[in-house]
Amino acid sequence: MKKNIIKLGIASALLMVGVFTSCTDDFLNVDSEENVAIDDQETQSPEKYVNGVYGMFTDWDFAFSWLGVTEMISDNADKGSSTTDNGGDKRDLDMLLHNSTSGSIEAMWTRFYKTIGRASYSIKYTSESTTITDAEKARLTGEAKFLRALSYFYLVRMFGDVVIQDLEDPSTYSIRQPKADVYAYIEADLLDAIEKLPLKSEYASKDLGRATKGAAQGLLAKVYLYEQKYQLAYDMATTVVNSGQYDLESDYSVTWHEESENGKESLFEIQARGDAIAHGVKQYSQTQGVRGTGGWGWGFNVPSQNLLNAFNAEGDNIRRDATIIFRGETLYDGRVISESVSNPMYNEKAYSSANLGAEYTDKNVRVIRFSEILLIQSEAANEIGLDALTPLNRVRNRVKLASVSGMTKDQLRLKIWNERRLELAFEHDRWFDLIRTGQAKEMMALDGKNFVTGKHELFPIPNKQIIQTPSMLQNPNW
Repeated sequence: MKKNIIKLGIASALLMVGVFTSCTDDFLNVDSEENVAIDDQETQSPEKYVNGVYGMFTDWDFAFSWLGVTEMISDNADKGSSTTDNGGDKRDLDMLLHNSTSGSIEAMWTRFYKTIGRASYSIKYTSESTTITDAEKARLTGEAKFLRALSYFYLVRMFGDVVIQDLEDPSTYSIRQPKADVYAYIEADLLDAIEKLPLKSEYASKDLGRATKGAAQGLLAKVYLYEQKYQLAYDMATTVVNSGQYDLESDYSVTWHEESENGKESLFEIQARGDAIAHGVKQYSQTQGVRGTGGWGWGFNVPSQNLLNAFNAEGDNIRRDATIIFRGETLYDGRVISESVSNPMYNEKAYSSANLGAEYTDKNVRVIRFSEILLIQSEAANEIGLDALTPLNRVRNRVKLASVSGMTKDQLRLKIWNERRLELAFEHDRWFDLIRTGQAKEMMALDGKNFVTGKHELFPIPNKQIIQTPSMLQNPNW
């Protein structure tokens, strides 16, 4: 049975018709129909507005477009499916042939800005509400700011300079702000969220899955790491480690199973939603499910031989076998994978034992895990001359790998980066890690892909957005 967690049902996710509707062609602007009168707030609680922000992360875009721009594009994954099925633009992303008209890029640009707009309105309505206490206002505002910061973080990693959406001044929507300013905005949202949000242990069971103080701290540590603010990243990660709220699961193989959802290793995950059998991210499991005879899915986003080689080179059998479904194997729940399925490997972290390839699965998608916090702590510590080995070896020892010792700073940096790859494979960070660490050209070449320096570090601003706002500058070489 699933735990009693926050349910972001269709009614909560969509709220009311006319509350959070938007013109599909208007990428940055939040439609005026979303501006709800104060009188309407008496019948729609601020909590429902915030629930609607969570709901934005469970739609189709996060089942297919997000896979394309985070995993299939990287050296961890190939497009998969069949040779004749391009998956829209997925073959182009896999081969680094994407462009400003690629549908997945446009979908995520739009999704993030709609989420940001929804979060900003929920903050406004919460502050104006007369139906809840100040303590409830603070918590709900903290949740919305965390989700807004998460969306901006995704945007800035993909596109660099981006618009900071000011609901009071739509004239700013054509102006891309410097990346440093966007990061400063993210930091401010997260610092405020940290002040307002409760600890994970302070939530009632019915609210398990909402953003917490630890989730905001963990995301901020990651933001600092991407900004190369290593002392701040170390300090924030250490705060999470020392909080007593989190720990590693003893068995790595269960970290994406039902029994570990919202468990001790989870800082934040996208919640399954619905009634009897909870709905997860729409078609997340289906699009990545085993394809062909005896299968149940579309077979996209399959592990690459490059990733398999990386696991084998490290002798990392535990994480390899928990991450990859192989032809002919018997899964942990007894399901046998036929030798005749279409692809030799599939993503096991997307596997839903109960629902298989159902359109809405019961799969929670992990966003921030405690193991990543340890690796952030380790990487930052290595850069500032502190103990990087203890947190790194804690992650390695969990999967029966020998402790690391006797390395130079440069050697240890590469070791930590590789550890991130193996620990977090298919958790939507590999491409952005390759960019931020400067490894992209070399690593993509090893996977047979031509990374163009000065171009591929950023995605192109969608062409439809450029047409809509001609004054908005395109990214270099697109």
